[in-house]
Amino acid sequence: MAEKVLMKGNEAIAEAAIRCGCRHYFGYPITPQTEIAAYMAKRMPKIGGTFLQAESEVAAINMVIGAASAGVRVMTSSSSPGISLKSEGLSYMAGCDLPALVVNVQRGGPGLGGIQPSQSDYFQATRGGGHGDYHMIVLAPASVQEMASLTAKAFDLADKYRMTSMILADGTMGQMMEPVELSEGEVKPIEKPWAASGTQMAREHNIINSLSLVPEELEKLNFARYEKYKAVVENETMYEEYMMDDADICVVAFGIAARVSKNAVLAAREAGIRAGMIRPITLWPFPAAPVKAAAAHCKSFISVELNMGQMIEDVRLASECARPAYLCNRVGGMIPSPEQVLEKIKEINGGVQ
Repeated sequence: MAEKVLMKGNEAIAEAAIRCGCRHYFGYPITPQTEIAAYMAKRMPKIGGTFLQAESEVAAINMVIGAASAGVRVMTSSSSPGISLKSEGLSYMAGCDLPALVVNVQRGGPGLGGIQPSQSDYFQATRGGGHGDYHMIVLAPASVQEMASLTAKAFDLADKYRMTSMILADGTMGQMMEPVELSEGEVKPIEKPWAASGTQMAREHNIINSLSLVPEELEKLNFARYEKYKAVVENETMYEEYMMDDADICVVAFGIAARVSKNAVLAAREAGIRAGMIRPITLWPFPAAPVKAAAAHCKSFISVELNMGQMIEDVRLASECARPAYLCNRVGGMIPSPEQVLEKIKEINGGVQ
């Protein structure tokens, strides 16, 4: 049986992580994600888990590396500046092929910026986040329910592909409260024969390491890793289409921007404008195929973002610039209204009322 409770998005992530077998959390407080750490501090000791507030974000991500190397489900969470501090560790995890969950509840920047919601870490998340050639699986929830369900999905994908998964949520998603259904599924042990979990004198030692000093060997490792990434693109891309069958204008948006845009699309339809929406659920891999398909019948794209225009580059790449792509945005912690998005739709449509 599943129960439905009223929870903050941050709390939903924490509880979902616990219910899918996470017993190790290492982090450091920063607004607007601190409720995740607070929730874990309260719950982990009661279920035999480990909560540790590290002395810094750098320390926290290195603790995650250690736990992930031992084969346990582990997570950390932070907000934009904190994720930057974790970026070297994220690259080490990619080089070690370690599965874990990293949560980024974004705030405005650059620098310390503000504590209001933003989506300005899109480039950082979808292009890896640290040095070297690598990707993380990046999921973008648009409801408190998805904050929970995509947390479970992120852990599963991380273990399946031996990759780091990231939940990339804006501050609104972390702070808003909605009813969420939480499952009581049985946590089954996950076999990780590669893990440094003790040999019991039954096998050779496993070595977790990202250092490879022979150029030819490092090249092979990178090529092999990108074959794995190709499989993720082919099998795990997630998105939602809304009123796209006959759309002339395609709105592309994720997170809170998608919720706003859905209302704008409805209003546009009522005004006689054939608008539709594609909502990426995985930001990496980006849903390039549906965007490319939309370019065959849509006149234009509108990318709605809480940044200065980042995802719009992926829209243009996916559509191969077959149709113009326009930006509708707010920054600094501001959120576009449905009216603002509708105004942009009308403007692109030629002012149809």
